Amino acid sequence: MSLINDSSERRRFLRFAIVGAIGSVIDFGVFNLLSSLLNFSALWSSVISFILAVISNFVWNRLWTFPETRNSPVLKQLTQFSIVSLAGLAIRTPLFAFLEKQFIPLAEKWVPNILTPRIVGHNVALASVILVVMLWNYFVNRFWTFKNPSKRNEVANES
Repeated sequence: MSLINDSSERRRFLRFAIVGAIGSVIDFGVFNLLSSLLNFSALWSSVISFILAVISNFVWNRLWTFPETRNSPVLKQLTQFSIVSLAGLAIRTPLFAFLEKQFIPLAEKWVPNILTPRIVGHNVALASVILVVMLWNYFVNRFWTFKNPSKRNEVANES
């Protein structure tokens, strides 16, 4: 199964990306609400917004992106999805902390005074880590959490 050669897999990835885009809106919205309006730290805002986006992503991926796996136990899938997401958070958090330190000074130099460099730096860092983690999440969830049940049975029968 190849993302490049298989049109059904490309369609599935597109659905995953759409679900991820919805999750990103939640992620960015909550992040900016907490960090800019409520003055939470950027790191904690990022963690909280990530968790809320993960919940949304799990529901939509189970129902729409991978509907053939709905017969799988929801608790097992949620556990696996959460493990993958926590690993994604472990990738995201230090990468975010590193990137925001790089992007805020760049924003101070290049962004007009319409937005503060802090807001620009945070959001560019967040966008960057979302892209990295999306790829991680897709491939691990596709082949572990939402593995096609018929393929699971084939593997079990081969053993």
